[in-house]
Amino acid sequence: MKKTLLIFTMLVASLSAQAQFEKGKKYVNASLASAGLSYSDYTKFALGFSAEAGYFLNDDWMALAEVGFDYRNSNVQQVYVGAKGRYYIEQNGLFLGAGVRLLHEYKGHNDFQLTPEVGYCFFVNKHLTIEPVAYFDMSLSDFSHNSKVGLKIGLGYYF
Repeated sequence: MKKTLLIFTMLVASLSAQAQFEKGKKYVNASLASAGLSYSDYTKFALGFSAEAGYFLNDDWMALAEVGFDYRNSNVQQVYVGAKGRYYIEQNGLFLGAGVRLLHEYKGHNDFQLTPEVGYCFFVNKHLTIEPVAYFDMSLSDFSHNSKVGLKIGLGYYF
């Protein structure tokens, strides 16, 4: 009986999650990035915040816009804007994303970055998700020093 109940619960949860990845749905997200869980050549500790808004162009395919900042060494060091796309794998809640970002540092240095990521949508209810994401921000101006790999956690809302 417990196995049947568990299978039924998982089925209902997956069906409600799949309905959120349909064409025409909208999405907003606030993420806390880094928090000591990232690594780059210049930074020992950084704390980042980003906000994203997205729209499903087709089933499972979303276009996103993002804005954010990174805080380290007692002040805001970087601000950025970007655009990316995501593909959702409905069967398990995983998503794959890639995009481009324009980053401005306090020193007057600008950089373009490629931003591949992989994450998971954990649905708390029909609309609200907790989304852990592993990311790699690849610098196009100085790959070895300005690229960063890390983890971020986000709170998403699908409507």
